[in-house]
Amino acid sequence: MGPLRVGMGYELEVRGRSREVEQRAFNNVLNQIELADELGYSTAWFVEHHFTKGFSHSSAPDLVLAAASQRTNRIRLGLGVVLLPFQHPVRTAERVATLDVLSGGRVEFGTGRGASPLEYQAFQRPFEQSRQLWEDNLDTVLRIFEADGAPVTSEHEYWSVPDVGVYPRPHQHPHPPVWVASTSLDGYLQAARRGYNLLGMTMLKGLDDVAEDIAAYKACLAESGFDPDTRRVALMIPWHVAPTRDAAYENAADAIMWYMRRQVNLVAPPDYYDARHATHRVLGQDAVGRDAEEALEILRDHHMIVCDDVEGSRKAMDRLAEAGATDLICQFQVGGLAQEHVLDTIRLFASDVAEMG
Repeated sequence: MGPLRVGMGYELEVRGRSREVEQRAFNNVLNQIELADELGYSTAWFVEHHFTKGFSHSSAPDLVLAAASQRTNRIRLGLGVVLLPFQHPVRTAERVATLDVLSGGRVEFGTGRGASPLEYQAFQRPFEQSRQLWEDNLDTVLRIFEADGAPVTSEHEYWSVPDVGVYPRPHQHPHPPVWVASTSLDGYLQAARRGYNLLGMTMLKGLDDVAEDIAAYKACLAESGFDPDTRRVALMIPWHVAPTRDAAYENAADAIMWYMRRQVNLVAPPDYYDARHATHRVLGQDAVGRDAEEALEILRDHHMIVCDDVEGSRKAMDRLAEAGATDLICQFQVGGLAQEHVLDTIRLFASDVAEMG
C-alpha cells in the first residue's frame, strides 16, 4: 500500500491548574496542526474522553477539529474516536456531517466504545452492553448517512429516530471513512468482520504482539470478503525526535512517563489482564511501574514509545510498516511537553525522518 501515512494524535493533556494553562494548551495544538498542514502531515486525530482531569481535556473533539478546519487546507481531521454508546445517533450524524462540510470533505470517522466505567455511569449506559450499544449506534448512524436525507426510522431502548431526514449530509459520499478503535484481538476481529479500518496502539502489549493481531485482522478481512489492501491500520505512539538520543531524552522523558503512567491505567485498569498472558499484567502496566530509566528502555525496546534521534526514528518507522501498519499517528504533544520542543519535533520528523518534502 506504499509508505506509511504520517499523522498526529492528541489527548489534549493539561499539566497545570489554571485556566490560562488550559487555554494555552488548546491554542498550542491548533498552531501545531497549522504547521503540520503546511509540512504535509496526513491527519490530525483527537480522542474523546470525559472526566479525565489533566490527562485529557478533549471532551468535544469535533469542535476542536472544526476550529482546525478553518486554519488548514489539506490535513485530514480524525475523530479518534466518537464514543458512540453515549451519543444519540442523530446527533452523531449531524455533527460528523457538519464537520465534513466545514472541512470540505476531510473527516475520518473513528468510532469506539470507551474504556471508562465512570463514563458509562455518568451517561447512564450499561458497561456490560458496550459492544452491542456501539454496533447498534454505528449501524443507525450509517443508515442515516446512506439515506442521503431521506427519512429514517429506528427504535432502540436508548434512542428513537422517528421517520425523519437528517441534515446536513456529509461532503464525502455516502460518508467519511469509518474506523474502529481497539486494544484487543477480539476488537480487531470485530472490525475486520464489518470491513472497517483499524485504530490501534502499541503501549499495552508492545509491537510484536500487536503485529500478530494485525495479521489476524487482515486474515479475518479476507475471510469476511474484504480486500485487506483496501483497509488501513493506524497505530498511535508517543513520539519525540531530536538531533541526538540524549537530547530526545532530556527534552521529553519526563513528559512521556507522565503520560504513559496515566494512559495505561485508563486503557487497562489495575485489575485488567491480557487474555493471552492471563497470569501477568499487560506489558505497558508492568513497564511504567518501574523506575523511569528502566521503564523508558522497556517501552522503547518494544516500540511502545519512540524517543530517539533521526536514525532511530527511521528504524522505528520501518518496524511499524513491517508489522502491518499503513498509518502512523505520532503523539508529539504528549504529557505537557513544551511547545518549542513539539514544534521542533514536528519539523524534524517531516524533514529528516519521513522526508515529506
